[in-house]
Amino acid sequence: MSKKLTTRETDYSKWYNELVVKAGLAENSGVRGCMVIKPYGYAIWEKMQAELDKKFKETGHENAYFPLLIPKSYLSKEAAHVEGFAKECAVVTHYRLKNAEDGSGIIVDPEAKLEEELIIRPTSETIIWNTYRKWIQSYRDLPLLINQWANVVRWEMRTRLFLRTTEFLWQEGHTAHATKIEAVKEAKTILDIYADFAQNYMAMPVIKGVKSESERFAGAIDTYCIEGLMQDGKALQAGTSHFLGQNFAKAFDVKFTSKEGKREYVWATSWGVSTRLMGALVMTHSDDLGLVLPPNLAPIQVVIIPIHRTEEELNLISERVDKIVKKLRKLGVSVKFDDRTSFKPGWKFAEYELKGVPLRLAIGPRDLENGTIEVARRDTLEKNTISQENIENYIVTTLEEIQQNLFDKALNYRDTHITEVETFEELKEVLNTKGGFVSAHWDGTDETEEKIKELTKATIRCIPLNNKKEEGKCVFSGEKSEQRVLFAKAY
Repeated sequence: MSKKLTTRETDYSKWYNELVVKAGLAENSGVRGCMVIKPYGYAIWEKMQAELDKKFKETGHENAYFPLLIPKSYLSKEAAHVEGFAKECAVVTHYRLKNAEDGSGIIVDPEAKLEEELIIRPTSETIIWNTYRKWIQSYRDLPLLINQWANVVRWEMRTRLFLRTTEFLWQEGHTAHATKIEAVKEAKTILDIYADFAQNYMAMPVIKGVKSESERFAGAIDTYCIEGLMQDGKALQAGTSHFLGQNFAKAFDVKFTSKEGKREYVWATSWGVSTRLMGALVMTHSDDLGLVLPPNLAPIQVVIIPIHRTEEELNLISERVDKIVKKLRKLGVSVKFDDRTSFKPGWKFAEYELKGVPLRLAIGPRDLENGTIEVARRDTLEKNTISQENIENYIVTTLEEIQQNLFDKALNYRDTHITEVETFEELKEVLNTKGGFVSAHWDGTDETEEKIKELTKATIRCIPLNNKKEEGKCVFSGEKSEQRVLFAKAY
């Protein structure tokens, strides 16, 4: 198969785009800015969904579904929120089409104009909080812990598969609480869930932090985030959890009667991750040969390829492989036996290398005689011939090793690409040469943050939650600073 990719060193952006398409994850659709997620890509997303959904439910959250269409008046109730999303909203103005009288085709019926325009949801805070007004009356109704798996639309001018598309898939949690303390705890709990998932399933190390004021979610008091570092030295925001205070409760008049009999506004959070995680997964681990998938999220963890010349040899190999497959599936390993005769083994090797399957097993007539099997690792490209006896235990152990190895490799890259600087010249130098996160003092003003962004194209990715307080001077203004923040160029 033709799988040659542009190398990362030659053109990282082109490498990424080619890989997503050639590996069968997604492709551009007939709708500008929108993508088709193909079965192999969707299988990875389903595994992400399953693990996250399990974690949400373990912490008491329930799934629900709210309308795709939101009345325009709902968005205007929370000023900061509407200002943050106004430029990205797709608007429905009519409800009917008709044939043009001149026979030129279908047109929008001008007589079918909506009394109030509807917005295709860019996010669901407004429609959900309008609903919560009916659901919440007493402290007994709290906390209300709801999650929604859905699609959203944000009109984008420059799109890239998975990383930034007009329509994308995500989950969005929306919770209501009796106290500020409970709401802040919820926002941080979800952040921990996201970080745990990124590190233990995606094998992607992340930094947990809080956003600067200018980078916060529109309408939030605080935005907590996880930030990953891609192989090209750019940061990627992989998930956010927002403490909304009482802003949406006041905007939609959501009150509850407390134990003391007082009417009070509830406290809120919202949080989400999207199919952007797919882009993060690709860019964290993959190489010039194709995808490299961590076993915990690989749709196919093990592929077995027969090496044969005759149908009789294939039948004998299939008989032996069937026993191995059954043992592996009993242990929860996802395994595929590719016995297609329409493709040669070499073509199959290349295909599964491109698709990032963690382990590839090859078995031929000589292996049947010797009781052996060839095992190839996708992460290190190592090949070993081992005994078929207790092969299932070897495979389970090796998959665990691959998962850990991918995390360790990504962690080492991330940690060696966090650079402390003291001057603006140093900051620019690191951003332009080494890349990665640049740890520098900041005076806390929007003006300084905006000026640094204007001059370097780097933003404050986060203020790490475990930050140590240390006095210093702002890298740009020279004014007093209490702590360092992390700057980086980002997706």
